[in-house]
Formats: sequence, structure tokens, C-alpha cells
Amino acid sequence: MKQFDIPTFYRSPIISKIKEKRKISDKLKKDFTPTIIDLGSVKFMIARHFGFCFGVENAIEIVYHTIAEHKDKRIFLLSEMIHNPHVNEDLLSQGIRFLQDTKGNQLIDWDEISTDDIVLIPAFGTTVELEKILVSKNINTQKYNTTCPFVERVWKRSKKLGQENHTVIVHGKHGHEETRATFSHSKENAPTLIIQNMDEAKLLAEFIRKEKQTEDFFILFKGRYSNDFNPEKDLSHIGVVNQTTILASETQAISNYLQQVISTQYGATHFADTRDTLCYATLDNQRAAEGMLSQVADMAFVIGGYNSSNTTHLVELCETKVPTYFISSEEKIKDGGEVIHYDIHQKKEKISTYLSSNKDITNILITSGASCPDALVENVLLKLMNNFGKADDIEKVLNQVENL
Repeated sequence: MKQFDIPTFYRSPIISKIKEKRKISDKLKKDFTPTIIDLGSVKFMIARHFGFCFGVENAIEIVYHTIAEHKDKRIFLLSEMIHNPHVNEDLLSQGIRFLQDTKGNQLIDWDEISTDDIVLIPAFGTTVELEKILVSKNINTQKYNTTCPFVERVWKRSKKLGQENHTVIVHGKHGHEETRATFSHSKENAPTLIIQNMDEAKLLAEFIRKEKQTEDFFILFKGRYSNDFNPEKDLSHIGVVNQTTILASETQAISNYLQQVISTQYGATHFADTRDTLCYATLDNQRAAEGMLSQVADMAFVIGGYNSSNTTHLVELCETKVPTYFISSEEKIKDGGEVIHYDIHQKKEKISTYLSSNKDITNILITSGASCPDALVENVLLKLMNNFGKADDIEKVLNQVENL
């Protein structure tokens, strides 16, 4: 796989060495057991896969090269490049400005943008409507497009479904930038509908089986279907694609469920196989989290941006087994055993105590989202070592990594 040129301050000597060692020993990426760092009274179990994925590194390389090559120009991003506050804050400090927030609200009026400006498309991609605005202003949309190739693959699959007269069901969060972009591209070629979870898939099934009135469809799925969507005819042939950062197992479960519903109602040929739209990095990170959770552990730390979809799903997985602390950086870990972490259910930060004086050995799971720099993971590891009185054991850590 291509090696990207990203700023060294996003790298981590310890984490890079761990990843390189695991890559050599597990070339086929079949071993999802965690890397274990044993420091006696505290043991760290680090997920097999985590951190920057192909799409994120590609985007970072393009953006930082653009900054270096065009110091004489104004540079804008359509919105946050990725969902990590540290990366976005650094880009802002470099002079880049965001045209929209993550919900699509305009921060800078289009009238302020000229042909001489550079506008970067983020890794999530963008909508057809915004692409047309850029083209109308003679803005180069190709050279500065950081859309993840795996997102573009979903768009291509959606287009093919449309050409085959299938309706596209998008499994995703309808307010997420990537899902908005996928919906926009898909509806150019096919009737398109967004559903968020299995409950909505079951609701949709009632319309497929014609158990609910058509007018109820437009109320229940308001704002999530394409123009001229007709439930009477558009739900007879369907295919499911997904937001690439969604929980892969949920997409598969939804796809399997709707396939059964469609096959019973209309026949097996009325459902299109779309399993190829699952992102390899999202899937690997989730499988690695599950492998990590097979170990006996006391807690998990998940590092990433609070608005990161793929990171949130890692938190959901970990919460099923152990107390889980979702943090954006090591700064959230306080001396004395407290941690400020994000509650994904209440959607706010809370303070908890993670240190216990009653345990001789504490086992800690560590993973991070696909938009989280390895440097942040290392910083969390070092901060936890310090709070467990193991700050002086860095050489022991390095030796264990070397002997993996």
C-alpha cells in the first residue's frame, strides 16, 4: 500500500514500531488479537488495527502539500477535513478557513470566494450541488479533491444500482457529511432513501410488504428520500450501500434482513448484492476492537474526535464488555485517577474515576478512530503509564515492542 507523506508530528515512534512489527508478523491481516505491553501492575492491550486509514492519510498529504506549495493564495476547506479536533485546529492555525460547518451551515458566503482561491474537498466528499457551485466559480475541483477512494467506490456502486433499475438504500446518519454526499450522488441516478439503523429497516419493511399507507412513508422518512420517490414502485427492487464509517456488522445485518424481506415479497433477483461497499479500514478497526475485547480487561480507552462516526462505533463495541472512556487526547486524563470523557448517549463530557487502589494488576484496552493521529495514542499511553507510576518504564515498553 502507498506510503503517504504526512507531518512527522502526527507520527509516533512507539506506535509506528508496533504497527510495523504486527504488519510483518501478520501479513494477511488475519490475527486480530491485541498487542500486549506488560508493565507488571498495569498491562496495556493495544488493538491490532487503529488510527489513520488510507483515505485520511491521502487527505492529509494533499492538504499539507497544498499549504506548502501555495503560501501566496487563500486556501479554504468546504468543511472539516476529517473529524479530529487536533488536525482541524492545526489546519486553522496554518491559515485554512472552513466554508461550512459539519452540518452544512454556511460560515463564509460564496460571494467571498474567487477563481484565484483554492477550495479543498474533504475526505468525506461533497454533494453534487456544491460541486456545481465550485465549477460555476471556475474553482479547480480535481487537483484539490481529497475524497476518500472508498467513499467514491460507494458512489460508483450506487450509480450502477441505478443503471440496473434498483432503488438505493443508504445505511448511514443522514446529517453526516459523507452520507449527505452519497445521497446527493446516488439520487442523480436512482431513487434513494437513507435509513439509520435496524429499527428503521424494519419500518421500511412494512412499506415493502405494503402493510403501511404510502402517505405515512413521507412523514416517517421526511428529508431522507429523493425527489419523486414513489414507495409503491421504488421499493420493489433495492440494494443497500453504506456510510463507510458506520458499524459494518449493522450494515450487514440490515442488508441480510432487507434481502429476506424483498426475496419473500418479490423474489431473490429483486435484491442487489452490495457487500463490496464496506470500507476495509472501518471493518479492520472494528474486528480488531472485537479481538481486543476477547481479553480479560478492566477498562478501555478509545481516542478520537467526539463527532467521529467510526470512533463512536468503536466506543459502542467496547461498552458492551468493559467501562469505556472516550477521550479526545491525553489532556482528558487527570492526575489522581480522574478522566474527562465523552458520553455518546448523553452527548456530553462527564468525569469518572478510573484508577482503583483495590487492584494489584489493571488491564487496559486502547484503540482509536481512523482520523486519530498515532501521536495522540502514544501520548495517552505515556500519560496512563505516568498515572500508574510507570513513567520510568519507557525502556521496558520499547524492549517489548522490539521483541514482538
